[in-house]
Amino acid sequence: MIKLLENVVFSLRSIILLGLFVFTVLTGFYALQLRMDAGFDKQLPIGHEYIETFTEYREQLFGSNRIIVVLEPNEGDVWTKEFFKVYKDLTDDIFFLPGVSRHTVTSLWTPNTRYIEITEDGISADDVISGKVTADSMTEQNLQKIQSNVIRGGFVGRLVADDFGSALVVAELQDFDPSTGQRLDYFDLAAKLERQIRAKYENDEYTVRIIGFAKLVGDIADGAGTVVGFFALAFALTALALYLFARSIMLTAATLFASLTSVVWQFGLLTFLGYGLDPLAVLVPFLIFAIGVSHGVQQINVVTAELEAGADGMAAARSAFSRLFVPGSMALITTLVSFGTLYLIPVTMIRELAITASIGVILKVLTNLIMLPLLVSYMKFDDDFRKRIHRSREIRLKIMRSLGFVANPKIAPFVLIGATVLFGIAVHQAMNRHVGALHAGAPELRPDARYNIDSNKIAADYALGLNVLIVVVETPADSCVQYPYMQFLNKFSWYMQNVPDVTLVGSLPFAIKGSAAGWNEGNLKWKDIPRNRPALAQAANTVPGSSSLYNQDCTILPHSFYLRDSRATTINRAVEAVKEWRTNNHMEGVTIRLASGNMGVQAAVNEEITETELPMMMWVYAVIVALVMLTYRDWRAVLACCLPLTFGTFFGYWFMEVLQIGLTVATLPVMVLAVGIGVDYAYYIYNRVPYYMGEGMTVSDAFRQSLQEAGMATFFTALTLAVGVSTWAFSDLKFQADMGLLLAFMFMVNMVMAVSVLPALAVTLEKLVPRKRPMARQAAPVH
Repeated sequence: MIKLLENVVFSLRSIILLGLFVFTVLTGFYALQLRMDAGFDKQLPIGHEYIETFTEYREQLFGSNRIIVVLEPNEGDVWTKEFFKVYKDLTDDIFFLPGVSRHTVTSLWTPNTRYIEITEDGISADDVISGKVTADSMTEQNLQKIQSNVIRGGFVGRLVADDFGSALVVAELQDFDPSTGQRLDYFDLAAKLERQIRAKYENDEYTVRIIGFAKLVGDIADGAGTVVGFFALAFALTALALYLFARSIMLTAATLFASLTSVVWQFGLLTFLGYGLDPLAVLVPFLIFAIGVSHGVQQINVVTAELEAGADGMAAARSAFSRLFVPGSMALITTLVSFGTLYLIPVTMIRELAITASIGVILKVLTNLIMLPLLVSYMKFDDDFRKRIHRSREIRLKIMRSLGFVANPKIAPFVLIGATVLFGIAVHQAMNRHVGALHAGAPELRPDARYNIDSNKIAADYALGLNVLIVVVETPADSCVQYPYMQFLNKFSWYMQNVPDVTLVGSLPFAIKGSAAGWNEGNLKWKDIPRNRPALAQAANTVPGSSSLYNQDCTILPHSFYLRDSRATTINRAVEAVKEWRTNNHMEGVTIRLASGNMGVQAAVNEEITETELPMMMWVYAVIVALVMLTYRDWRAVLACCLPLTFGTFFGYWFMEVLQIGLTVATLPVMVLAVGIGVDYAYYIYNRVPYYMGEGMTVSDAFRQSLQEAGMATFFTALTLAVGVSTWAFSDLKFQADMGLLLAFMFMVNMVMAVSVLPALAVTLEKLVPRKRPMARQAAPVH
């Protein structure tokens, strides 16, 4: 079958290459139109319990997608006429930003900021800043009154910093711009936040701090410029290494061209299908390029071996095609399934990433297994090149011959025992790894990034911030004025208030307790839930409806828990506390539902990754087992290919634990790619073993010979790609730096497993359970 396919492909090589050229031109046109695409809804796990709650009450609850802008005087505090004038202008400018839900804009200047006071004359309720006061007419007496209202209204730590050193404006965003009806352009909004807000108001007198999903994706997109730079550096290093390996500019250029062509096709098809490139998926094209280089090096390895033996370009190309089409196809199918399993995670952003990567992998069959050999078939090589490649290959073969000791039956068990001991340690260490962010601030950016500096400063000065977990409590009608319900939820609020890293609890029971004390001259002895229904109604009625603590019928009582940071451990602790309390405490008619708020969304994403990671890996290994059994029909081959891959995967988890890298949307594709690249190495090395054993060689000698053929190409591929991606460690984007370090480690560790543990395991299995008949002959050996 392979020989028939070879004859068809090479007999039609000019037509195939012409067709691929036309396809490249067409996809290139669309590729130039590819744009960054981000959206808040794309990060929501479809069908998750928390997201169902979020979606059901989306129009009534806020906190999931907001921006916070803080105005901070560089000297003194906020109680000056000049500050309030600038603060008023800032509030107005935020009000008119695209995508802002205007009725949610909140600052000291907005009419939804009101305080309630109990006086000898009854209830006194008014705006914190009276409607009669303007920025231009502000007096010292007005400032004193505003300060008093802020303190009495409980806005310290919410709208004004604890030390009076700043004041903020908060606004909720809609995923669709209400003024245009179009999907909100987050990159445009992020640019406006910089140009129209920060650039306008930040100067020698004031500092402006901005946080929120829109600002974060904008900063990531800005950092994508460094991605291009590091991609170029990695490309240059790869090109240099390829030349040193191939000793030919033509072969180097052909390999790079084939790998880049599939990236162009990938971009073009994405645009044609209506997809954009998410900022967190911006590194996927390089992963696809890396896969292409991996397969290209194996092709060049066979081509140079044939050329050294005296074959011409056509014969060498045909040999490479026939010998590597099966292992190459197996490897690409496995990688395709690896990326395809990402689709199991019901998050639109991750599913788009899966589609993006899968398209690129499918195209590799055409570019690296077909187009590259066809390009080589047109090349001419002189005797000088054959001499150069002979010297180069002799050096590589000496190195691989020395490595052949791992296939010695007397040494192999010790290699296997050593690897198994390390594997046991890795499994133990991997138990401590985390899903989600492990550091405060935005994990996609470095700790010293402006966004994270702003985020940490706001978290230190305010109890209210972005990190809010909202729990929806469903109750019978009029539960606000029924003591049993309020007392039950008061206990819930108090329990959560004492959970570590919960900085503030916003709930109706807590508000009622403050109101009840107010009705009794502020005496703290009366800060409790009134048992008398009229007294309870009196206390509840003074809680403003704009507080979002209850709905009109008192059937929905949201509880907002503000967390100190967005680390996975912080989120998990709060979520588990809610689950534990609702499990141990029941009341008829009361349903406690997780969760809304941006921490609820993040908790849902973390849980989906946790739940789907094992099924994803099982699917990948199932495909590997099926392909190996179908190709070699030997259970020993299955173990030999799968166990080293398992070792490498857990070593990767161990590495993540040591460097404190959480399993997130950014790092998950790396682990998936590691499986795909790791099995590539195994396929290429094991693929030559059946032939040599069919010729009568022992399994030990067969592996020694196979390592000489494919081992150096495997070693070279891993080293080249590892050096290239290791430069990412210097990127401004932390998620790129983490991916670079993790990829470099996984490239190298999977290579080590393939050239050491795989032969050692196969030799040991053959010794323990010798086969009764020789393996079937396959394709002729490489010269």
